[in-house]
This record gives sequence, structure tokens and C-alpha cells, in this order.
Amino acid sequence: MNYIIFGGSGFIGTHLAKLIADKFPQEKIYKYDINTKVSSDYEVLDVRKAIDPAIADLSNSIIYNLAAVHTTPGHPDHEYFETNIFGAENVCNFARKNGINRIVFTSSIAPYGPSEELKEETTLPMPNSPYGISKLTAEYIHKIWQAEDPVNRKLTIVRPGVVFGKSEGGNFTRLYGSLKKKMFFYPGRKDTIKAAVYVKDVARVLYETSIKTNSEVETYNLSYYPAPTIEEICTTIADVTGVAKPKLVVPSGLLKKTAGAVYYAGRTLGKKINGIHPDRVKKLMISTNISGKKLSESPYKLQYSLKEAIEDWFKDCEKQGLS
Repeated sequence: MNYIIFGGSGFIGTHLAKLIADKFPQEKIYKYDINTKVSSDYEVLDVRKAIDPAIADLSNSIIYNLAAVHTTPGHPDHEYFETNIFGAENVCNFARKNGINRIVFTSSIAPYGPSEELKEETTLPMPNSPYGISKLTAEYIHKIWQAEDPVNRKLTIVRPGVVFGKSEGGNFTRLYGSLKKKMFFYPGRKDTIKAAVYVKDVARVLYETSIKTNSEVETYNLSYYPAPTIEEICTTIADVTGVAKPKLVVPSGLLKKTAGAVYYAGRTLGKKINGIHPDRVKKLMISTNISGKKLSESPYKLQYSLKEAIEDWFKDCEKQGLS
């Protein structure tokens, strides 16, 4: 069996490759990524262009399509569409050309759009960002590929919430850093719901759904059920790592004005201030109320609770912090 991972040098791709290698050290894992800034055992490949890697017996393969431009805000609009849509087309064309009948596509919760209402897999997607629109389009591109041969082709689409874990370098890592420095405050409220999932569970779900036997399209939200609030996340991190629990709630209006002033002052001075962007601050105040019920009732249900996941991550960092 060949395991082909597009986006293989990324956070999730690295964990997925390790999981497969640990399970099947004799199997072949091919990792491809456009990123040339990391040192890893992967090949440089741009999914925006036709894909033609030199792999023997390609028909006996599973594709994991994790390649994406995803940080938002952070990129010009066209970059989301070029990578996420052209990438989906080229990955599916690669599968068609080589008789590959199994694809797992990592989408996002962004296609649902911002809203406080609970979102299930059957909820009508209403994306309002270039990232969300491009990801929803990519989902349909993969569905067209599967529909061309529904008896033989197997497709799983996963929509993860915030993925956290070792080497994440993202939202949870920044949150821990702020908590450790006693610089975190609740933006507007404490009860904002934030769909989240541990990276080791994500990697396992990607693998286990890829070896399913049925050929229908399956879509899963990857998140705890019910999804935790920002207060629950902060309290859990504090309890596990020993940092102080935050108490201060800053009014949303004041926070938006402050973030805007700092961001635009930085731009005027030619400085980039990481983490301070009006759109990013606005996102903190809106719930990502994503239901993980379908996943919790499936054979692929999460194996780590939020607390167990933070404890496992802390242990992986030798209990020196979360990084």
C-alpha cells in the first residue's frame, strides 16, 4: 500500500505520517509539500500544478489531501482560491489518471460561516471568507470525482475545528503563552464556544476513515461534543500546566478599537505585530459552535477528552510548557 500525503510537511501531515509509520513500518509513505523552509523527508511539490510523482503501482494507494492555504486573515484572497481549488482539481486528476480510488480530504469548519447557531454536517454551508468559499468549492470538486465511479471510489471529507497539539504553533500555543505571561483576557465574554480537536485524534480519524469499506461520501465535523467554551479551554490548560486562570473580561467594543488602532499604527510604521489584526480579534468573539455528535456516534469517535489531550501534549513537551 502507498500512503500519499499532500501537505505532508505540515502540522497534521507530520502527525499522520508518524501514525502510519508506527503502525506499518514496512509500508511506503510519500509526503509532498510546497514548503521548502523545513528540513524533512518529503518532496517539494506544488499542487497548483499538474501532479506526476514517480511512484510504482499507484493504483494501490490512498491519498490524503491536506495541502491548503489556510491562515486567515494572512494571505491575499487569490492565494486561497489558487491553492485550495487548483489543488483539489489536480489531486483529483492525479487520482483519475492513476486509478486511485480512495481520497481523504481535509476541509474546514470555515464553509459554515460565522454564526452562534449549532452547525451539523447537514447544515447549509454559508461561507463568507475567501478561505471558506475555496474550501467548500474544493469539497465539491472531490465529490464530483467520487460521483464519477460511486461503486469503487471512496471519499471522506473532514471539517476540523481548531487543531491543537505538539508543534502546532497556532491558536492554542499562543493562548498558552498569553496565559503563562498573565496577559490573557476574555474578549467580550467567557462563554464563546470554540470547536477544537487534538491532532493525534485527527491523524487517527484520517487514517481509519481511509480504510473504510463503504464507497459513499462521508463528511465529519472533527470537534469535541459538545464543543468547549473559551473559559473551559483556558481553565483546562491552567489546571494541567499550572499557570494562573484568567479572570478579566474586556468589553468587545474597547477591544476592537484597541486592536484596530494597534494594527494600523503598526502598518503605518512598517511593522507587523503578530496576532493583532482586527479580523482576528473579531473572530475571537464569535462562537464556532460545531457539532461533533455524528463523529462521537461513529466508529471513529475521539479517544482523547479535552483534558486528556492537554495532558498528553504537556507530557510530549516533557511538562515544560505547551509548544
